[in-house]
Amino acid sequence: LPACRDSKLCIKDLHFDEVPVRIYLPRIPSASKRRGVIFFHGGCGIFGSIRSYERICQYIARKSDSVVVSVGYHLSPERKYPSQTLECLTATEHFLKTAENFGVDPDRIIILGDSAGGTFTATVCQELVIRQDIPKIRAQVLIYPFLQALNFNLPSHQKNAFTPFLTRDRAVYFLLKYLGKDCSLKEAVLAGSHVPESINLKYTKWINSDFIPERFKLGYKPPSSTLVLPQVHEETKELLRTRLSPLIAEDAVVCRLPDTCIITCEHDVLRDDGLLYKKRLEDNNVKVAWYHVEEGFH
Repeated sequence: LPACRDSKLCIKDLHFDEVPVRIYLPRIPSASKRRGVIFFHGGCGIFGSIRSYERICQYIARKSDSVVVSVGYHLSPERKYPSQTLECLTATEHFLKTAENFGVDPDRIIILGDSAGGTFTATVCQELVIRQDIPKIRAQVLIYPFLQALNFNLPSHQKNAFTPFLTRDRAVYFLLKYLGKDCSLKEAVLAGSHVPESINLKYTKWINSDFIPERFKLGYKPPSSTLVLPQVHEETKELLRTRLSPLIAEDAVVCRLPDTCIITCEHDVLRDDGLLYKKRLEDNNVKVAWYHVEEGFH
């Protein structure tokens, strides 16, 4: 449904260094500088738009009395990966540098994203931790984020393999589509044949069903070992890099991340990505607020 224009908001379409953005500014003057929200929409990098998230962004701006910047990154396949992440990063840098022009306190800006937007949020925050020339992100909000492409056999993948609308098969199919890869690789990736044993051993300390609370593991069956296929690994190397799998970032990066809010849903294949990232952040003394939607779907 198209969103109606909100009389309480001034809405502007702009470009931040050639990246389309829509800005939602509360009309009522504020005695002090407002908070800022940078929003990355979901859609696997191939669906979604500023327009399709219009109602949500209006709601956030109105209810939180914040200036919201919705980033309209260009979609795959028209723009090849990793253009989407890079455009989110570009728009974020621009807003951090120019926040005061929009009446925003540059020290009170958060990044928010759902699904693939949560991936972009996590990645952008990780890439910004080393920057000294721009203000620090105050907090990140990850709504049922996709955070790792190494293991598609965690308890939530098994439990929700056929749960609409994001089934386990669809998650990997869309991921390969987003990367511009041959989607016939889907079954091999689902089985884990794209991950060499050395990489599995390296990251099992972070991606492991042992770290999922027992109440989320009802009926879980540990998968049998899978034959690694070198040609599949070679074709899908991007899956094993932090830009697509921010869950495997090193502790030196994770420990410097901002305060975090993670929202997970029970009936979601990606639930355990959020649970594992929560543990990683807490292990690195990052403040985490976690909200779990018991009856929630992706």
